[in-house]
Amino acid sequence: MFKDRYSFVAVFSYDEDGISIDFPDLPGCCPCADTTEEALRNAKEALGLHLWGMEQDGECIPEPTAIFDLSLEKNQVPTLIEVFMPPVRERINSKFVKKTLSLPAWLSAKAEEDGVNCSKLFQNALMEYLGISSKQSLR
Repeated sequence: MFKDRYSFVAVFSYDEDGISIDFPDLPGCCPCADTTEEALRNAKEALGLHLWGMEQDGECIPEPTAIFDLSLEKNQVPTLIEVFMPPVRERINSKFVKKTLSLPAWLSAKAEEDGVNCSKLFQNALMEYLGISSKQSLR
């Protein structure tokens, strides 16, 4: 089972062309930034997205390495980044995806004439068909 709150160490590497961010425990999670403020925001967002992807893939999320166990270079600063996953999961799961829908021309014209929101109507009909309430759809 996945946790709702995670904390991982990010290593901010300050170079002339900006800040690169590395999470030693999470290979592939490597955002970057121009300022420290932006680096903090980007690290948090990248951590949440990366962990969500691991959850979706059924991957084991590792235990974080302690800051004092890291070997750092002169231009590197360790920073503890914390993410609360429920809002991350909700934001991603409630993101809309585009689907192509085919209707007879006469039906499409009548729906337009009557001001029908076909996307909303299709969502409601699909949820009813699948037996899903609107509250369940946010999970």
